[in-house]
Amino acid sequence: MSFLDLHARVLGHEHVAHAHDFHQLILATSGVTELDVEGLGERVTASRGCLIPCARHHEYQGDGMNPTLVLDIPLEGLDGLRDGRDIARLFDRPRFFSVPPRLNQLAGSLMVQLEQCPALHSEIAALLLRALYLHLAGEPLQEAVNARLQPGSNRLDFARLDGWIDRHLADEIRVEQLSGLCALSVGHFHACFRELTGVTPLAYVQCRRLEHARTLVSHSGLSLGQIGSLVGFRDQGSFSRAYRRRFSVSPSAQRHIGGGI
Repeated sequence: MSFLDLHARVLGHEHVAHAHDFHQLILATSGVTELDVEGLGERVTASRGCLIPCARHHEYQGDGMNPTLVLDIPLEGLDGLRDGRDIARLFDRPRFFSVPPRLNQLAGSLMVQLEQCPALHSEIAALLLRALYLHLAGEPLQEAVNARLQPGSNRLDFARLDGWIDRHLADEIRVEQLSGLCALSVGHFHACFRELTGVTPLAYVQCRRLEHARTLVSHSGLSLGQIGSLVGFRDQGSFSRAYRRRFSVSPSAQRHIGGGI
């Protein structure tokens, strides 16, 4: 099995019981799967995922209407990841975890990409693992957003904004489009966004472009020009300059060093 083996499945009514020699992430976009890991049992749904550590016996039975991303993570591959030890700690025990709308939307988007672009299998798997790690370990920017939220600010739907941004990374993204998602005027949206996050909307978009780019630089064989285009930069030069400003290393140097999630 290659590193980060990701596949989409619909888990049927058949009762399955087994164990395997790799960690596993179960993330559904809809439906219900009854899952038990060594006596710890819950339902996997669109709002509830599961981490199954290596060699842990588990049993499951689906409802046949549960498109599910299953990510297999071999133990030998973790040592090569920058955050491999931290990711390994996520699998120190069986656990079920809440799936916020933002992560569910990303899972749905990645499932479509997996079906349409199977050649990008490993890159899509890496993006999913990074999203899981950031969700469970805590993403600093999102924590800053949450810390600043005040009553009445719920008109800025960050789950919806993030999902839309991530689906349009290759396109030009304008503040007018983002404000429209929240049914706010451009001026009001810009002011609220800056107050809540400490950055402008376009700076936030740039951050998301570059975070996705870093995963592709570290985990794909795509050229730097292709990566820059996929995340919305007009040419490799502007992409490389923005990448260096963000991460204090050029994308070519990052790839030479060898990075990870």
